[in-house]
This record gives sequence, C-alpha cells and structure tokens, in this order.
Amino acid sequence: MRFLTTIQALPILDSMLSLLAAFGLGTLVGMERQFRQRSAGLRTNTLVAVGAAAFVDIGQRLAGDAEAVRVISYVVSGIGFLGAGVIMKEGMNVRGLNTAATLWCSAAIGAAAGSDLLVEAVLITVFVLAGNTMLRPVVTWIERLPLDRVAVEARIEVRATTTPAQLPAVRRHLIDRLRAAQYPVSDIEVAERGEEAVEVTAVLVSTAVVVAELEAVVAQLARHPGVTDAAWESSALE
Repeated sequence: MRFLTTIQALPILDSMLSLLAAFGLGTLVGMERQFRQRSAGLRTNTLVAVGAAAFVDIGQRLAGDAEAVRVISYVVSGIGFLGAGVIMKEGMNVRGLNTAATLWCSAAIGAAAGSDLLVEAVLITVFVLAGNTMLRPVVTWIERLPLDRVAVEARIEVRATTTPAQLPAVRRHLIDRLRAAQYPVSDIEVAERGEEAVEVTAVLVSTAVVVAELEAVVAQLARHPGVTDAAWESSALE
C-alpha cells in the first residue's frame, strides 16, 4: 500500500504541469516537422519531449535535483540512439541530420519542463522553431551562391582510363603530376571498365582547389601514352 503515500495533490499537480508543458511545446516543434514531411514528425517529437519530461520528473520526485541531473545525462545519451535511426546515407549524401538534431532539442525541451524550468522550456522551443523556419531562407540563399572552389573544401577525384598493362605507369604518372601541382593524394582506387580498360582514381586530401591547376594536370594526363581518357570531379564533403 506504499502507493497511497505517493498520492499527494501538490506533487501530482507539479508533474501534470510539467508533462502538459512538454506535450504542448513538443507538439509545436512536431507540427513544424510534420508540415515539412520529415520522418520524425508530430507524434515523435511530442513523445520525445513528454518522455524526457517524465523521466526527469520521476527522478526529481524520488531523489531530488541531484538525481534529476543524472537522469538528464542519460536522456542526452539515450536520445542519440533514437536520432541515429532517422539518419540515412544515400551514396555521397546524408539525410536526416536536421531531423535528428530536432529530436535532440525536443528532449531538451522535455528535460527543462520535467525540471520545472518552464520558461527555459518555452525559450528552447522558440529557438528551435526559429532555427527550423527562419534560417531556411538563409540556407537557400547560401546554396544558390556561385560555388567558389578556391574557398570551398570538397572531395576531389582525378581519374585516368588506361589498359591493364599500362596501369602501373599511369598510376605513377598520376601521383607524380598531382604532387608536382602540390595536391597530396590520400587514396588510389582502381576499377575495371570492361576487359581491356581500367580506371585509376586519385582521391585528394580534403582541400580547396584551383580549377585551372587541376585542368592542367588532367591535360598532362591525357597526353600520357596509354591514357585513353582523363577527367576530374568534385563532390561535397559529408
């Protein structure tokens, strides 16, 4: 019958207000995510906020603020596993990072509400919504700017197609040309392109590049005996 001693009006009212605040604020964040058609939408963000608030509130009621702080540390680490579930890698692209970060923030909202820091919970919600809405035009503007390859770091690949017999010489020439242009090579990849052709790819150390310099390197590669095709390309870093 110990549960009868835990039925106290003021503590229960306090817990109810904390959970209601977490529910309402988590719903606001979730509505924005649902409107954007993200994988973690209204219900997920609301439940994350309510769950975090419930765990922190229980710890606080059982053992005080010190226990609540320890529970918060577990919430922070535990929400990482949930966030990892919405992150997907598709080739060179990674999706879901913003959604995972929003879940993390929803947990922070719930933790603040569960700790009876209602004003702080509201402030976190305001900043999360501002980050997901007001910063979108800024991101769009930046992405539409002309790409400055001198200032932007990217994954740079320089490729040369040759025959299996000429592969060692072409690979050595490729590395030498890049080093002469002061572009260090981090990796060399070789792939078959049919029975009579192989493609050797030099992956450069992450760095900014000068287009004219790489074009000159490619032109030198194309003139090398045994090279049937040479090119280079860049892709955004993950």
